Amino acid sequence: MNLLRVRGLEVSFRMGEGEVPAVRGISFDIEKGEAFALVGESGAGKSVTALSVMSLLPPKKAIGPSGSILFRGKELVGAPEEEIRKIRGEGIGMIFQEPMTSLNPLHTVEKQISESLLLYAEHSRDEARAQTIELLKIVRLPDAEQRLSSYPHQLSGGQRQRVMIAMALANEPELLIADEPTTALDVTIQAEILELLKDLQQRFDMSLFLITHDLNIVRRMADRVGVMRNGEIVETGDVERIFSDPGHEYTRYLLESEPKGTPGFETGERNIVVRSENLKVYFPVYRGILRRVKGYVKAVDGITVEVKEGRTVGLVGESGSGKTTFGLALLRLVSSSGSILYEGRELQGLKSRRVRPLRREMQVVFQDPYESLNPRLTVGQIVDEGLRAHRIGRTSDERLRLIEEVLDEVGLKPSYIHRYPHEFSGGERQRISIARALVLRPRFLVLDEPTSALDRSIQTQIIDLLLQLQKRHNLAYLFISHDLRVVRALSHEIVVIREGVVVEQGETREIFKNPKHSYTKTLIKAAFELESGEKKSDYY
Repeated sequence: MNLLRVRGLEVSFRMGEGEVPAVRGISFDIEKGEAFALVGESGAGKSVTALSVMSLLPPKKAIGPSGSILFRGKELVGAPEEEIRKIRGEGIGMIFQEPMTSLNPLHTVEKQISESLLLYAEHSRDEARAQTIELLKIVRLPDAEQRLSSYPHQLSGGQRQRVMIAMALANEPELLIADEPTTALDVTIQAEILELLKDLQQRFDMSLFLITHDLNIVRRMADRVGVMRNGEIVETGDVERIFSDPGHEYTRYLLESEPKGTPGFETGERNIVVRSENLKVYFPVYRGILRRVKGYVKAVDGITVEVKEGRTVGLVGESGSGKTTFGLALLRLVSSSGSILYEGRELQGLKSRRVRPLRREMQVVFQDPYESLNPRLTVGQIVDEGLRAHRIGRTSDERLRLIEEVLDEVGLKPSYIHRYPHEFSGGERQRISIARALVLRPRFLVLDEPTSALDRSIQTQIIDLLLQLQKRHNLAYLFISHDLRVVRALSHEIVVIREGVVVEQGETREIFKNPKHSYTKTLIKAAFELESGEKKSDYY
């Protein structure tokens, strides 16, 4: 029996005086108790499809939906708002992609979950409170009762996602839509959330509509899959068949876009570019009226690492483990103790004016290129900032030549210099960030989760680009990530940290073949076995 039946769905958006089609006449079914995944790259129309089912498209910008959306045999396209609202509350629940922006920052966990219970189930406040606690226990949120008074910013990413799931389950929907539910989470938390969704689907006999760009998640979670590209579904079928015998060239392209291979392990001595020794970053904890120091958060607690020219050190760990703080400390962007040597020169204790000339040689590429690029500056102005700051290029024409050269080197057209960041895709914005760092001809780059927000196919392109640039310029990379597939493809060595302490480090091949620490084994298991069913022998 089809719980959801979509036929000829079309959605466009107003753009200036014209229209941009987002969904182009797609059709699919979801049966009762089935897990159906819609997979494709960013901009394919996956989320627009989900929002159409929920009737949550922005009314002033969206044209449509048109076609037919039947839920339990009832037509949702053009249905009265009152009927749609009732279905949202009782029939269909939705988990949004980014819980921090979906949860109200001014409301407590209790208020946000109990809202639908009070509105649709007509519970008393005591009943709603008791049901909220039960829901938090069902989604395995630790200390459920104590978390009722918490606000979203007081929770971790995984905890916020569990609250979102509890909200979606509040009125026991028959269909649960999960829009990229694990995109921003660590691999271990991803595995927990996916396991939770699978258990909840069976417990409540729900149908699951999963939106994702990660084929490993599809392989583990879905019964059937639809592959979407440019607003159209190009292939639909059972997961096993799609993965073993894909019929469409785009499906084959997605399957082949998984980060694979290794960066190469040439022998021979290499110069050490950056070395930390017993590096520590402690943040004071203030308490009391007088705000006295009562203790310290040990974000980085005695890490020793060497990064050599032409080599990549992968820094691996969950959120909050101290990865980014360590990278910033190496660049002297946060205060630290211990030793930081750049080409044998001690940086600790140097005044800012003496560190400034070295900034040209030690650069960083941040996680989210949209936030790290100034939206008011053109691409040319963004890349030119570093040249001006370090007085590179005697004339504007000479700087323009350097900008055009570096854009071409990272795979962007020189003509893009007059465009703004919002006019580019995520992968193109990340290339701009790399160009901004590369134009200064650095020797050492800190890459802070540079591929985490990108589709798998775009990730592969960025990894290939970074490897090419490293080989061409003999660059030293500190690559910060929680994605072990990407780390494996890019890193020569791995340093695994937990709560600011190194628990294991060594050559990438050895770590993947023979992990010694239980935490490393947990990370590898979460990244490989739980998602794709690979055996340990397949890791490397």
